[in-house]
Amino acid sequence: MTQDANQLDLPAVERWLSEHLPGFQGPVRAEKFDVGQSNPTYRLTTPTHRYVLRRKPPGVLLKSAHAVEREFRVQKALAGTDVPVAKMHVLCEDDSVIGSPFYIMDEVPGRHFNLPDLPELAIEDRRPIHLEMARVLAAIHGADLDATGLSDYGPTGNYYRRQIDRWIKQYRASETDRIDAMEELIPWLDTNIPADDGRRTLAHGDYRIDNMLFEKERPRIAAVLDWELSTIGHPFADVAAVIMQWNMPAGPDGRGLAGLDRDAQGLMSDAEFIETYCRHADIPGIEGFGFYQAFTLFRMAGIIQGVYKRALDGNASNPERALKMGELVPRFAKAGLDAARTV
Repeated sequence: MTQDANQLDLPAVERWLSEHLPGFQGPVRAEKFDVGQSNPTYRLTTPTHRYVLRRKPPGVLLKSAHAVEREFRVQKALAGTDVPVAKMHVLCEDDSVIGSPFYIMDEVPGRHFNLPDLPELAIEDRRPIHLEMARVLAAIHGADLDATGLSDYGPTGNYYRRQIDRWIKQYRASETDRIDAMEELIPWLDTNIPADDGRRTLAHGDYRIDNMLFEKERPRIAAVLDWELSTIGHPFADVAAVIMQWNMPAGPDGRGLAGLDRDAQGLMSDAEFIETYCRHADIPGIEGFGFYQAFTLFRMAGIIQGVYKRALDGNASNPERALKMGELVPRFAKAGLDAARTV
């Protein structure tokens, strides 16, 4: 975390909160989190409370990107369900306050893990974290859409058809160089979408260990964060996203598990994670998993390409890291193509 609350008009925030957030008392101090590439995120500390402010970034944005309004809605709707989320307070949709919409939520105390190999934990404490990830992912997909008021949170129809169409457009809008693997992967996905199997659930869209907070004393998720890409969709895309991340290189750049002796390190295998998820979701298994892997790798390549383009344009939340992330786009595209060839 940095002490620099750059690009945040703190006096304007304090004035707005004084009028719209019950119980708010200034003065307020802001610290910008280094994490959160897409939507800048800040800790707000007052004499009596700690909040988190999450906003759209400044500058010209891709259509439908950085949807903090949707993030606020879905987390507020999930309050009191089996899905752990932070408490939502208020949403400001008025651009004139700080230049873009933002929302305020409680800061959730807990442990944050950046890497899935969990190097800060003892070997025997790692597997329970992965087991918990599988449990909560099944809980997300099991959320009652009618009871939570989220039945209209995404369009009907084939989730993969609309997602592939969307991310082709997003990728083309932020494209900087030709990537041969992407040019081969896009038409393959376009023509190999599975028939709609009727599954329609809440989907997180970016379910990774660094988008979670865990309780301090036990391997229990205290809050799932970063719901920008959430929608009503197909659950297997979220499962594939976990496996996608785990198959990236280990370390701070790839943030995966590739090359590690998982059993010796107390880490789950891909098959164990999928099996655990399916048990919690009460389904027998997942057929044709290569398609879901290919789709998720393609979408992540599109997301990272957008982050990279914002860095080149000068409005990334963390420019240095965003530029480095851009180097991963060809790797994700190639991995997606490899997954497609397993189907």
